[in-house]
Amino acid sequence: MNHTIKQHILFDMDDTLIHCNKYFGLVLGEFFELLHHWFGEQTFSTDEIRQKQIEIDVANVSRTGFSSGSFPYSLIETYRYFCRKLDRPIHLEEEQQLNKLGLSVYEHEVEPYPGMVETLETLQRDGHKLYLYTGGEREIQQRKIDQMKLSNYFDDRIYITQHKNESTLEQILQQGSFDRSITWMIGNSLRTDVVPAVTAGLNSIYLKQSDEWLFNIVELQQKPKNPFYTVTSIQEVPGIIDSKVKKQQTQRTLH
Repeated sequence: MNHTIKQHILFDMDDTLIHCNKYFGLVLGEFFELLHHWFGEQTFSTDEIRQKQIEIDVANVSRTGFSSGSFPYSLIETYRYFCRKLDRPIHLEEEQQLNKLGLSVYEHEVEPYPGMVETLETLQRDGHKLYLYTGGEREIQQRKIDQMKLSNYFDDRIYITQHKNESTLEQILQQGSFDRSITWMIGNSLRTDVVPAVTAGLNSIYLKQSDEWLFNIVELQQKPKNPFYTVTSIQEVPGIIDSKVKKQQTQRTLH
């Protein structure tokens, strides 16, 4: 494929290439059980507790970015909120238990989404240049990268940032002198993947997940000027890129 127009493809990692949100769901299940146990089953519904935790979590991540302390913080603050509503004492040992529970989410073995390896191998084989762009703490994200052997595909083209927004992406694009007409952003977050990519004038693929973290869901305010696709499986990505490349080649031939 020597005459292929090589594309530059940035992939998000969590809930694009590997599972992430489902582990938070498992821990939240334990959290709801604990609060029901401490406060009594009839006091607050799981839904009330879930809504308050989401509200605290989203506000905190918007403010501080992706840090491992955010999730445990949201559990503890939710617990405090309901303790105050009940006029119940706040117990340090219960807060410590919640902190430990919140941090346990980062100890899960990493699990790839179906088709992750085949997708990356196909794109690599077709000669495209792959980049990993993930939000979080370096140590935690690097551990996932190592477990999944992702540097086989991304080499040193890996960006781990505390914040994922328009200005962070813009910085990466300028530093790497990316040609935006042949650069793609692929991810499951409208907020941190799609909106910044559309703003920066990149091609983008939104991987729509069935059970999405509320933080990631925002409205797409501006109409994408560049190609924009929505898929439900990562395995759809190589076909989209291949047909776009063929279109680019046709256009070049005509000119």
